[in-house]
Amino acid sequence: MKSDLVMIPSTQLGKNGPIVSRLSLGTMTFGAETNETEAHNQLDCFADHGGTFIDTADVYSAGISEQIIGNWIRKRGGLGNMILATKGRFLQIPGSYGGSRRAITKALEASLKRLQIDAVDVYYMHGWDIHTDIEETVQTLGDLIRAGKIHNIAWSNVSGWQIQKIVSTADALGVSIPVAIQPQYNLLDRGVELEVIPCCFENGISLAPWSPLGGGWLTGKYTSKEMPEEKTRLGEDPNRGVEAYGNRNNEKTYRILEVMKTIAKRYERPISHIALAWLLTRPTVATLLLGARTVGQLQENIQSITLQLDESEVLELTKVSKIGLPEYPYKFLADWSEVDIWEALGT
Repeated sequence: MKSDLVMIPSTQLGKNGPIVSRLSLGTMTFGAETNETEAHNQLDCFADHGGTFIDTADVYSAGISEQIIGNWIRKRGGLGNMILATKGRFLQIPGSYGGSRRAITKALEASLKRLQIDAVDVYYMHGWDIHTDIEETVQTLGDLIRAGKIHNIAWSNVSGWQIQKIVSTADALGVSIPVAIQPQYNLLDRGVELEVIPCCFENGISLAPWSPLGGGWLTGKYTSKEMPEEKTRLGEDPNRGVEAYGNRNNEKTYRILEVMKTIAKRYERPISHIALAWLLTRPTVATLLLGARTVGQLQENIQSITLQLDESEVLELTKVSKIGLPEYPYKFLADWSEVDIWEALGT
C-alpha cells in the first residue's frame, strides 16, 4: 500500500453495528456495465484506500454481482477486515413472498453460496413485503443471527412508520434492531428528512444513502439544453425511476448546481465532491454508497473524503436545496409542540 494514498476514515453503524468506512463501494454495476476484471480492480482500489464496506444485493445483475465479489474474496484468501453487506427481497423465490421465512432463508443461502462465505456481516431487507406479517420477517432475521448466518440486520427503501414498526416488533420479539437504513438521499431528494431521519435519530440507527450523486445529476454532466449522452446512466435510460431526466430537469436542480459550482471553484474540486461532502455532514449519515463504472470514477469520488466544507457553505447548500415543511402536521408540530428536528435539518 502506498503511503501517499488518501485513506477513508471509519465510523460505527448504529448503536452496536460494525465499524465501516465512511465511503462504501456500491456494486450494482458489477455484471452489467462493469465486467469482472474491472470490478476486481475497483475492489482492489477501494481496499487500498482503506475502504472496508462493500454493498451488493442478490438482485444486482440477477446474482452476478455477488458471484463477482465471491470470486474476489476467494482470490484474496478471504474477506480479511472487509465488511460485506448484501440484500434479499426482490429476486424471485418461486412459491414464496419476499419477506417470508421460506423466501428469506432460501435467498440468504443462495447469496452465501455465490459470495463463497459462511455468514454475511450486514443483511438488508431490500424493501417492505405487504404480503407477509412483519413479525415473521423480523423473527426470521433474528433466527438467522442466532444461527450465525448474519451478524447485523438492516433495511432499505422503507418509510418512517415502517422503520418504527420494525423496531417495535424487534423489541417485542427480543431481536436486534436494524443497524442501518439505506434510502435515497442527496441534495436533490431530501424527502427522508420528514420521517425517516427523525425515526432513525430516535432509535440510534445509521443511514447509508444510495444515489448520493443523484444518478449523476450532481456531477454536473446533465444540462437543460441537451438530452443525456448514451454512455451515461440517463443516456441509456432517460426515464430511470426517481432519477429520470424529466423529473429533475427543472429550475431548482440548476439553482442547486450553480451554488455547488461556486463552492467547487473555491476549492478547485469537481462539483461531485461538494455533494458528497455535504451529505457526510448530515445527522445519522454514517456512510455513502459510491457506484462507479470504472476505477477512475471511483478514485475521483474517493478523493472527496479530504474535503471539509465550512459551516456557511453547508448552510448555503442546505438552504438552496430545502424542500419546505407541509403546513400540517409538520409546521403545526414545529410551532405548537416545539419539535425542532426539521429546523435542525434545515428541511
